[in-house]
Amino acid sequence: MRFEAGRAHVLRTCIELADRGYLAGTGGNVALLVDRERFAVTPSATGYYEMTAADVCVVRLQDGAQVAGEKTASVEAGLHASVFRARPDCAVSVHTHQPIASAYTLLGMRLEIRSEAHRRLLGPQIECVGYAPSGTSRLARRVAQALDPDVHACLMRNHGAVCIGRDSIEAMSRVEALESACAAFFLDRAIPNPTGLEASVAALVTRSLRSALAADPTP
Repeated sequence: MRFEAGRAHVLRTCIELADRGYLAGTGGNVALLVDRERFAVTPSATGYYEMTAADVCVVRLQDGAQVAGEKTASVEAGLHASVFRARPDCAVSVHTHQPIASAYTLLGMRLEIRSEAHRRLLGPQIECVGYAPSGTSRLARRVAQALDPDVHACLMRNHGAVCIGRDSIEAMSRVEALESACAAFFLDRAIPNPTGLEASVAALVTRSLRSALAADPTP
């Protein structure tokens, strides 16, 4: 199988992200540069726990042509290509539908990063780019523009997040840091329940947010 190591690595990364709850069903995708001209990317409409390395696609960075893979490349392959072109220091691009950060995108506003540990990983602030349909050049362009050299993640209105890294370990650490930063934002507003939620509901929300903060090894 061509590009065997890179395709297997994408599969392992997907499974790890799914195990942590950052990918679910067929939502989200992962891309990994396999050389200077091509990247491996998850296939379209394939569950992560059913996926095989042979299903993982390889796409040319320059023109988006698929050169390997038994299935069709993710509709967001163009988004990842734009990210790699904009950030040549990055070798992994992860698009998640992680729950808390995805909830934050509904607000449609920039996320200020307060924790110094999170700032070192993510940057000082994370843009929330305006909504654009999946797989469009408009969305790809907006995300690439939001990833300044000192910013390593992007929120997409109603559409989850993108985190990048020099390798999959760094990209996944940024996924976790972003989830934790969004949890901290909501937790500040859930206590002492200014919205007047029913006590049991407020307690559930607070426990969920604290759980996300506790799961983050960064701080």
